[in-house]
Amino acid sequence: MDFDKLGEWVFILGVVIAIIAGLVYQAMDPASATYITVILVVLGLVVGFLNIRDKEMTSFLIAVIAIVAVGSANLGEIPIIGSYLKWMVLNVEAFVAPAALVVGLKAVYNLASTKGK
Repeated sequence: MDFDKLGEWVFILGVVIAIIAGLVYQAMDPASATYITVILVVLGLVVGFLNIRDKEMTSFLIAVIAIVAVGSANLGEIPIIGSYLKWMVLNVEAFVAPAALVVGLKAVYNLASTKGK
């Protein structure tokens, strides 16, 4: 099995789930929302392990910071589409945060293991 292709598909699946869940969030019951979040976290972990290579770590972590910054904006106050945007971005954050944790730990390990050489 080609893990690069699997990682790409998992990433696409995570983004699609995050966007769709954001669009229907207000109609979901709390249990469904929790399951969606758990699925996004698991997919994010898979993406962190399979997709991000050493040369991509810095760019990925900067992109995650940008996504988190957008999520901290008061998107819910935008008329008509604000609540949808808010939940889409929060779901994307739930998806990329675990990947960022994995990549961040890889980066720290790489820094720690090369300092002694």
